[in-house]
Amino acid sequence: MSVVAAAGFKAAGVSAGIKASGALDLAVVAAAHPVAASGIFTRNRSAAAPVLLSRHHLRDHQAQAVVLNSGCANAGTGAAGEAAALATAQKAAEELACGTSDVLVASTGPIGPRLPIENIVEALPDAIEALSSEAGTRAAEAIMTTDTVSKEAVVEGSGYVVGGMAKGAAMVRPDMATMLAVVTTDAAVSWQALEAILRRVGDSTFNCLNIDGCPSTNDAVVLLASGESGVRPDLDEFEQLLRHICLDLTLQMARDGEMTERVITLNVRGALNDAIAREIGRTMTDSDLVRSSFYGGDPNWGRLLAAAGAGAFPVNPRTVSVSYSGVEVARNSVQVEYDRPALLAVLSEGDFTVNVDVGTGEGQATIYACDLTPGYVTFNAEPS
Repeated sequence: MSVVAAAGFKAAGVSAGIKASGALDLAVVAAAHPVAASGIFTRNRSAAAPVLLSRHHLRDHQAQAVVLNSGCANAGTGAAGEAAALATAQKAAEELACGTSDVLVASTGPIGPRLPIENIVEALPDAIEALSSEAGTRAAEAIMTTDTVSKEAVVEGSGYVVGGMAKGAAMVRPDMATMLAVVTTDAAVSWQALEAILRRVGDSTFNCLNIDGCPSTNDAVVLLASGESGVRPDLDEFEQLLRHICLDLTLQMARDGEMTERVITLNVRGALNDAIAREIGRTMTDSDLVRSSFYGGDPNWGRLLAAAGAGAFPVNPRTVSVSYSGVEVARNSVQVEYDRPALLAVLSEGDFTVNVDVGTGEGQATIYACDLTPGYVTFNAEPS
């Protein structure tokens, strides 16, 4: 059910022939009329055409539909790419009998190739004809690229539902990878509340995911609220449920990282504030040396120290303490005695947690990272 679990939304997933394999590659999520909407997008300065258009269309804080394609990112495509993104929105608006600005677009896939807009224009009537409250999984499958599984989540609140879908397996280091997500709710929530809540939730979930240290040109998360339940939710509860959905999707993406063998939960504490803690954590997990040690299950805390010290925010080199799976290996930037063979045995079992305390501040963040495997390097060395 996922993205169509909330009342007032339908979805579709069809093949438009963008992917040579003939697999599903065009998804639509739509409401019966324009609804309150908010979005967060990549901060990459090479943002793709669909990101630019969707930002523009969200200026009135409402949308009726999101059209998403896989198989082509429509990034690095210049004026032709901008025209293709607009043509997608125009054709969907024509079929849905709504305004062009009420249609958001998103794309994912290889950067550089032109989007075959004629395929999309031809397929959109069939996609919109196929809109159904039962087609959430088909829509989730249609946005997959190197994902091995579709990613969906749903949770029930006090008289309302929140559901969503996402894709992402590589080029994921969001800053609001290629990651896309659409989340829907039938709660009655103002666009102002959606905007504030989505930004907070995005910072603590999607923006804490680091699969390979590569921010995408196409990151987009869209939140739509139909109000069909008639329930005006307690906003604290709504934010908690939205965070649950977004964290669920975040962890699904981490688990499906390209050729990933381990998911590492990195807790950073002691920074000046939460935002700085998040940046320190992301800087550490950007490091190929750190991620290689994750692959080997090696508690090489010195790599974390070096990576943290190379970042944009100052870290006191005398106050860093590190533990792996609850075993302290360094205190105040000095290695301590620990049972190394026993810890290596624990880390060899798979996923693990690393705690890094960088000082005496109150800032904290949790980063969800992946190891750097030989398979990842081989996979991404192949022509795409």
